[in-house]
Amino acid sequence: MLLGETIGVALGALRANKLRSFLTMLGVVIGVGAVIAVVALGRGAQESVNARISALGTTLLTVQPGQIYAPGGVSSGNDRAPMTVADAKALDSAGSVVAAVEPEMQKQLQVQYLNTNTNTTILGTTPNYLDVRKYTMAEGKMFTAGDDRASRSVAVLGAAIPDNLGVPAASLVGQNVRIGGFLFQVIGVLASKGSSGGFGNPDDQVLIPLTTAQFRVFGTDRVRQIGVLAASEAEIPNAMAAIQKTLRRVHRLRVGIPDDFQIRNQADFLNTLGETTQIFTFLLSGIAAVSLLVGGIGIMNIMLVSVTERTREIGVRKALGATPKNILLQFLIEAVVLCLLGGVGGILFGWAAAFALAKFGNFNTSVAPSSILLAFFFSGFVGILFGVWPARRAAGLDPIQSLRYE
Repeated sequence: MLLGETIGVALGALRANKLRSFLTMLGVVIGVGAVIAVVALGRGAQESVNARISALGTTLLTVQPGQIYAPGGVSSGNDRAPMTVADAKALDSAGSVVAAVEPEMQKQLQVQYLNTNTNTTILGTTPNYLDVRKYTMAEGKMFTAGDDRASRSVAVLGAAIPDNLGVPAASLVGQNVRIGGFLFQVIGVLASKGSSGGFGNPDDQVLIPLTTAQFRVFGTDRVRQIGVLAASEAEIPNAMAAIQKTLRRVHRLRVGIPDDFQIRNQADFLNTLGETTQIFTFLLSGIAAVSLLVGGIGIMNIMLVSVTERTREIGVRKALGATPKNILLQFLIEAVVLCLLGGVGGILFGWAAAFALAKFGNFNTSVAPSSILLAFFFSGFVGILFGVWPARRAAGLDPIQSLRYE
């Protein structure tokens, strides 16, 4: 039996049982589609995080409170050494290797305008926030150093706040809003930076002067973090050393006592978030791959049933000169074709799912060509893996016994 004839017989057998063939390859469709959608979701989140962190600039350093170390070790996993406005002022005079210092206080509060309100992040910071964090203004202006010194009640809204309040951004400039019960005048609206696919929205925040936050709204001098710009990329190690030296002196840490603060650069954030995203992607991909395995087992089960049903047919083919190799190849082709068709359907399903997640779920997704090729070839491998046993069983049938089979 020629190869072309063998392929024709295999495809004819699949066409003769269209519904069964469709239901059989449905498991492969779901498995391949799930894997592609999950990988696209993880890859999109990774790209979004990378873009957001890179947009902050390569010279940005972030200083955060560290754990408190007592003589017997760490006091508590939740206890953090306090960082205050005084620390930021000390860093401001750390030397020429430090180009800018931007402290941040943060709290979740309600913002109210007329009869609408929204809960958002209130950020007490300094006027150089735009330069340090790479933001631009869409409407109005940023508050000044004079506003900060005078503790004025002025606010700059993130790009998402007007939408949350249901008011055009231009219409809010010059209006009064209530933040945590205090009246503030809106003097500007930031340009959008875009969401980050589940890792927080940089547009959902309100900026107020640091001293206003310190003395009127938050009632504390503790800061959440301090952004420090190094003078250049080459000066980053020197800037980190200057920050460490300054804060150890301000915090009066003796030699041998670990730092009670953390200094992070953008590479650290990229590596940490990248590793976290990769772990979740592998985990979800593994779960999704289980459905592909189940689909392969379903194909093997149906092929075994098919061998039993077509025992007499196999006996006739062998009596007419078909060799065991021809029979094996016929059933193997049937299994591989089922899986490859399921793989193509799964690719389309996964692509559609990734598109739907991006359009309707506001997730960042990115379908990699490599994941499509991998899914397609893996579906073929599943067909071979789970089709060999039924094919070998069909090829090993005795032609005389097969012809007697009822």
